[in-house]
Amino acid sequence: MRKKQISRLRRKAEQGDASAQYTLGEMYAQGEGIPQDDARAALWLQKAAAQGHVRAQYNLGVQYHHGLGVQQDNEMARQWWEHAAAQGFGAAQFNLGVLYADGQGVPEDYTKARQ
Repeated sequence: MRKKQISRLRRKAEQGDASAQYTLGEMYAQGEGIPQDDARAALWLQKAAAQGHVRAQYNLGVQYHHGLGVQQDNEMARQWWEHAAAQGFGAAQFNLGVLYADGQGVPEDYTKARQ
């Protein structure tokens, strides 16, 4: 992505566009066209996730689960994955099942894990 395109994307993200915020967050997470920065990735994903962007919610959960740019926190991972799972995002549903099956940051609960 060229500097002009990144500048335009950043402007849209700063104006509150959830898709632009998500894209910018992913670019920071992957180091695509800009220096890799997990903290900035988490910041932009948080903004998009708060607006209901399902992929941002899922990826923010991943950031919390692995402590990428944020303090590792399985409870926060669970919360973001629950938001994404409620929208039918399969990977979030799977990750929640694993959290409950393994008791990672939540009480071990095989019934919830199966759901």
